[in-house]
Amino acid sequence: MARRSRPPIRSAAAWELNVDAHLNQFIPPSFVPYLPWPLAHFLGYRPPAHSKCKIGNLVVIAWAFIGVFCGVSVVNVVGAHVSVFRGVNGAETTIGSFGAAAVLEFYAIESPLAQPRNAVLGQVVSSIVGVSVAKLFSLLSAARFEALRWLAASLACAAATATMALTGTVHPPAGATALLAVTDGNAYHIGWWLVPAVLLGSVLMQVIALLVNNLQRRYPMYWWSPESVGQFWKQGMGSILTRLTIKSEEDEEKAAPHVDKCLEDSSPVTGHVTFTRTPSSCQQLTTMGAQEDECVHEHLRVTITRNAVVVPDSLFLRPEEKLMLEALSERL
Repeated sequence: MARRSRPPIRSAAAWELNVDAHLNQFIPPSFVPYLPWPLAHFLGYRPPAHSKCKIGNLVVIAWAFIGVFCGVSVVNVVGAHVSVFRGVNGAETTIGSFGAAAVLEFYAIESPLAQPRNAVLGQVVSSIVGVSVAKLFSLLSAARFEALRWLAASLACAAATATMALTGTVHPPAGATALLAVTDGNAYHIGWWLVPAVLLGSVLMQVIALLVNNLQRRYPMYWWSPESVGQFWKQGMGSILTRLTIKSEEDEEKAAPHVDKCLEDSSPVTGHVTFTRTPSSCQQLTTMGAQEDECVHEHLRVTITRNAVVVPDSLFLRPEEKLMLEALSERL
């Protein structure tokens, strides 16, 4: 009797956990395209026919200056008027990580680390982790806690980074939030009230970012993920989504006069890339019109137009790959 071969054991170095692969199908599709045009514009939506104006870096820097000033000012003023957010002896609790967050959310707004999911959830997750570690070490005597505060701070920052990576909410300034929850006297004093303080500040910063960044730029690039979402809902609501799509296209035609016209020769430029899937014995890549091999069994077309990238649902792209295609689309 022939011995059955055992499946190869995967090395621990190849282990991987992608929460989006399991979670994205249950995230509802974005409803922003179906909102009235002015509201959808300031929520980051741009119709496919939209022509993007080239903006010089001096304009970008000017808007970043205004955005950072307004965002940090609003967060500080609102936080100062909430009594439960006050630290030792009634002193104001200033969360310094919002300064770093403002740089991302008003200057590097195309970065995946600056999108709403990361900017809000990353801060909240890190504040929860930081306060949890601080409360755990506070069970020690006061003298012992002070002696080990450095250890608690390192553990809080490391645990927050790992948690953000696992949940897909990496936001570098949030690492400082977890650190401040242990090392900053005022933040440590308010304890669990730091979590709602961080949540309120993050939401206020997002509101200012939506208003300022969408005057001449676009923010956010996406709300949850650059990958497709809502497969679970699309299966049961296909006909409803079809009707909504038709209505959205009609609204876009009506809103056409409002679309910015920057250049006379700004007609969409279309490029087609055909990826051919073949058996492992005859892997090859063919282009449009090329002679196909007999072993080819499936075609996947990625369509790149000006300010639009159409990817088939069966083709999975990593976030960095999707952003690279979008950057190529904007340069057409």
